[in-house]
Amino acid sequence: MSRWEAAGVVILPVPYEATTSWGTGTREGPAAIIEASRYIEWYDEELDREPYEVGVCTLPSIDLGTAGPEPAIARLRALYDDLLEAAGDRFVIGLGGEHSISSAPATAWVDRLDGDVTILQFDAHTDLRDRHHHSPWNHACVMRRVLEYRADGGNAADIVAVGIRALTLEERDVIRERGIEVVFAHEMRRPGWVGRAVEALGENVYITFDVDFFDPSLIPATGTPEPGGGSWWDAMDLLSRVFRERNVVGADIVELAPRPGGEASAFTAAKLAYKMIGFRSEQP
Repeated sequence: MSRWEAAGVVILPVPYEATTSWGTGTREGPAAIIEASRYIEWYDEELDREPYEVGVCTLPSIDLGTAGPEPAIARLRALYDDLLEAAGDRFVIGLGGEHSISSAPATAWVDRLDGDVTILQFDAHTDLRDRHHHSPWNHACVMRRVLEYRADGGNAADIVAVGIRALTLEERDVIRERGIEVVFAHEMRRPGWVGRAVEALGENVYITFDVDFFDPSLIPATGTPEPGGGSWWDAMDLLSRVFRERNVVGADIVELAPRPGGEASAFTAAKLAYKMIGFRSEQP
């Protein structure tokens, strides 16, 4: 781990959990990912280098309190804005926690770039409900809140979602009405989906990665696992191209819910973060 002054990457643990729908435990996700990261080999054979050399600073965990989801996300947004001001060109990766936390960094980048940013969502679920369990701030509503958010200048971000295989009729209608680019999981069985996703992205990209994007055979430790998900190489094929061809401004990894004996899930999430660090360090 590097000191702040020498770091090119900042890890922000956000162990927040308040609106999970089924399995719980996402509050333990950041600590499990950080612990698993201690056992990752530094050398990346694909990149032929050791990505950690860019310097990685892991910040203390953020406590968002118990006042409820809306004030918690508002607090995280304020803290994230301050962090981005201090970070400069450092690449910030948030570790959740439940998916609701992703609206704070995503909307922060919408404001910073006046809407000139695409949110690339890796996920099993669209998370486009207007309300769930009577709350608009539920984790199942996070992308709806991002979709409806507009920068001070009036511009909104686009969303490109990949790996989707669970949604409601309400969410289907939102996708069609708003023209959201969705690569459903069954479409990933055919060639061409990676290029289609990349072409739909704008120049600037924020990545939110819900680990239930992966098939549960790879990461079973998540709150709402869905069969038929993406593989490790599906994720790498898309991520490597996105980092090469677009300006990735930030990322988060969410919804890991550690289970006893399920260390492979935490290790996979940690390796995912390390691959993002490596890909980012190769960006022109």
